[in-house]
Amino acid sequence: MNQGIYVGVDISKDNLDIAINTQKGSRRLSNNTAGIKKAAEYFRGISPVLVVFETTGGLELPFWQALTEAGIAAAPVNPRQIRNFAKAKGVLAKTDTIDAQVIAQYACVMKPQSQAFPDTQELKELVARRSQIIEMLTAEKNRLKAARKAKIQQDIKINIEWLKSRLDGVDKDLQESIKANPEWRQKFEILESTPGIGNTTAASLVAGFTELGNLNRHQAAALAGVAPINRDSGAMRGKRMVWGGRPRIRTALYMATLVATRYNPVIKAFYLRLCAAGKAKKVALTACMRKLLLILNSMLKHNLSWRYSPS
Repeated sequence: MNQGIYVGVDISKDNLDIAINTQKGSRRLSNNTAGIKKAAEYFRGISPVLVVFETTGGLELPFWQALTEAGIAAAPVNPRQIRNFAKAKGVLAKTDTIDAQVIAQYACVMKPQSQAFPDTQELKELVARRSQIIEMLTAEKNRLKAARKAKIQQDIKINIEWLKSRLDGVDKDLQESIKANPEWRQKFEILESTPGIGNTTAASLVAGFTELGNLNRHQAAALAGVAPINRDSGAMRGKRMVWGGRPRIRTALYMATLVATRYNPVIKAFYLRLCAAGKAKKVALTACMRKLLLILNSMLKHNLSWRYSPS
């Protein structure tokens, strides 16, 4: 393996722009099955240390999967990190070729950790589809309230019933997918045993937080976006805020924590104690999100279902 070669790939709907940190210019291939195959063969020939690309709303998934299957180290990164890196280098222009070169330079300097294509991708897509259907249902229900004409109301009601049937179908597919995989099923059952964690939250965590159970407390909180971040400068001590992480996981955790503050004895007691100490409810709720996440992380790490013994 060549220890000096890092590859950056800018992925668009139609093209893959490939740049190498040790070379000028870039190479363009089509973003289709044939082009991805050529890219994998090209990478085998140059044996890069790492191939880095941006997460682009799903366009990167076939490419990422092909690299994993070919045994090539790959790392998806947040586009915001690449853009901030470009600005730090004084690169203000933005084209596919320039983006690929910046990604290659970022890979060489920052050396992000490689990640295999997640085997939970199908499950993740089902969870995402469920969220989309719920959003459409909410929008249609709001339209129904605003509609005045009977014909329009009837049309919206038909659409609502169809969306409800699709939601039931996706829920069924989710449960079947989890049951068919022993590892997913075990994680799901451990998570669901926790008061406050329902079917949807458990499925979201299994699909979108595969690292849970293999992280320390700080890593778990950071990935979920519930770790307080310092904002200090000199003698000034800024307000700690949570930021970043995985939005879908943070949203699922927020909803679960709202329930847990009422029905989970550990989280409820913790929440009431923080409120009694004068903490704002939003601050207390965020702290409860972090505590619940760390409990779940520990349960998965030790393969234990929920147990509570009141003192």
